[in-house]
Order: sequence, then C-alpha cells, then structure tokens
Amino acid sequence: MPALSAGRGVPGAPGAPGAPDLRSADRPSVYPPPARDLVERAAELSRRMSPPPRPGAHKVVVLALDGVYPFELGIPHRVLGSAGGRYEVLSASVDGQPVRTDADLTVVPGHGPEVLAEADTVVIPPYAVSPVSDPQALAALSRVRPGTRLVSICTGAFLLAVGGFLEGRRAATHWALTDFFQELFPRVELDAGVLFVDHGDVLTSAGAASGVDVCLHLVRQDHGSEVANEVARRCVVPPYRDGGQAQYIERPLPPASETGTGPTRDWALRRLEGPLSLDEMAAHAAMSTRTFARRFREETGLSPGRWLTQQRLRRARTLLESSDLPVERVAHEVGFATATSLRRHLAAEAGVSPSAYRRTFRAAPPASTPAPPPPPASASGATPGTSPSRSSRRMGA
Repeated sequence: MPALSAGRGVPGAPGAPGAPDLRSADRPSVYPPPARDLVERAAELSRRMSPPPRPGAHKVVVLALDGVYPFELGIPHRVLGSAGGRYEVLSASVDGQPVRTDADLTVVPGHGPEVLAEADTVVIPPYAVSPVSDPQALAALSRVRPGTRLVSICTGAFLLAVGGFLEGRRAATHWALTDFFQELFPRVELDAGVLFVDHGDVLTSAGAASGVDVCLHLVRQDHGSEVANEVARRCVVPPYRDGGQAQYIERPLPPASETGTGPTRDWALRRLEGPLSLDEMAAHAAMSTRTFARRFREETGLSPGRWLTQQRLRRARTLLESSDLPVERVAHEVGFATATSLRRHLAAEAGVSPSAYRRTFRAAPPASTPAPPPPPASASGATPGTSPSRSSRRMGA
C-alpha cells in the first residue's frame, strides 16, 4: 500500500520518530508487559490477514494518477492482498513522485512507471479527470506488455479510452459521468447501468464500491468461488454482486414547466397510488390523447406510461428504504396493481427483487407498521373501475 504523507511526523504514527513498527518481529518492543504480548498478537494477526506474496504470485500494479481517489486506490490492496499471498500488489505513479489525492493528503507510491512492464494486471483507480489528456499517464500506460489484463474503476475508464483500449467495446463507468464520457469517446459503447463489464483482457467498473465487486470478480476468475468467498469474509463485504446488476442511480425529477404537460405531471404525481389513464391525463391537460402523448414525449423523452412507471418505482424505492411495509402494501401505495407487477418492474430497472433492495438500503429497522389488506382487484389485475380500452387502461402498473 502506498505511504500516506499526512501521517509523517505524527507522534505514534507508523514511520514517525520513536514509533514502533508492528510489521517487524525482530525490532525490540517499546511496550512494557503485558501490553507487549497484545502488540505481538496484533502483529501476528496482521501478517495472517495480509500474508506476503507467494513465489510466482500474480503481479498487480495499481497506477495512481494525479487527483486519485484514496478509497478506490486502496481497494486492490485490501481485496487482492487478502487472497492468501496469491497476488503481489504494488503501487506506482507516472513519474515515481508522490501523488496528490482528491482529499487533503498525498500518497507516496512505492514504484515508478517502470514496474508496469512487469505487471500481469494493471488497475487504474479513479482520479480527477479533465478533457485534456495527460501525456505522462499515456506514456506510463504504453509500458504495459501485450496480454496484460487491464482493470479500471470509475473514471479510470477515461484513461483506457484515451489509450484506445475501449474502442468499439462496451464499457462501464460511474453513471453520473455518462454524458461527459460519451461526449469525449463516442466510439465506446458505454453501459452506464451495470456494475462492471468484463472482456477478459479489459475490465471496466462503475464508481466506488463496484471496485470491490470487480476485484472479487478477479479473484473468483483466477482462483474460484471458495477463495473469493473467503476474501469477501475477510473484507466484510458481500461475496458476490453480478457485473450486470444495475447501479443504484438516483434520477432527480426535472422541474415541471408551467406550460405544456408540466402541470399535468405535477397533478399525476399527487395521484400515483390510484389508476391513471392516458385519457385522464390528456383531459387534465386539455389536449387530445395523440397531442398529449406527443407533447409529453417531447418534454420528458418518455411515453406517459413509461414516465408513470418510473415515478411509481421511485416512490416504491423510498418506501422500501424507509418503512417496514410488506411488498404488497408498497405496491398498492405507489399504484402498481399487484406485488408481482412491482417485482417485475423493479427487476427490470435495478436487477434486484424488492426484498433484496430493502436489505441493501435499509440503514436501521423503523417501527413496525401494520399492513391492512390490499384493495380488491379485478380478474385482469387492475383496480375495479378502470376500462380495458387501449387509451384508458391503467398505465405504469
């Protein structure tokens, strides 16, 4: 792991004057008994959790670029370094010099760019990107041998794209960077919804914690599920999230305009729990159904039915995160005809079930809320009173 210059000179910090080095069993301890025994046991535990690389271990080089994100910089060291010595994980900078992070600290990688020529896998963690290419970063990347596996986390995909490694390929990065990335690299097929994309020789992942997912994926590929699960237990993270699972993307509602279909969208948002038809929405907007549907798509980029589904899912996710309501009640509260309909739509959007979504995002269990029985439904699954005609059928359910 690269050294952190923020710790230099801090009394008691590793590397500071007079501070003990827990990694060396040969140095005399400055701790008096019985604390000495505790320190030695802690050092042994540290060696067991991150043993030294085995002979011939797979060499991974983490390339730290200017403005690197400290959390993601440490992910390969923590995850791959917990694989029982199967990986030798090194850090490098483009010029062998300390690297500024996007936080108030500087890291000191242990190597310069020359170590990239020895790597079996190169990981590029995220960094503060700009439209201007960094010649030093590209020169460092050019040292990588043919056949070396390349992995990016979040904005690390920008460097791979600049280097031509993603040309004509599907790739992933953080969803918030979609427009910026596509503007810079129109020939890359960006999939902003998935956690990571694996082409074998090149892997790209989304933001932050998806770096853990892609590193566990590497361990699973290289050494099997049993080793990967053990690494996950040591890192106290879920053992598996499929790369195709959707990123959990918060899509803010655009402000509704005072003209066109904006007032009708506001009106519909206050009535999501009930049936809403195209006829009703068009009548509220004082338009024909055809004109309303056309204007609605022009203003939102979506059909009225698709927009209603998105808003109902948005509200359902909030209820799953913040309440103990049963899934059936959540479906009723947001306007889905059945719990099955909610499950189907949530799986299509986020790749998970309502129960799995709730487990992921619940911070603490709130007070239990009694669940009254759901309202009766007709044989078609719609709430009684809705018409089966095409324009007046319930939308987004």
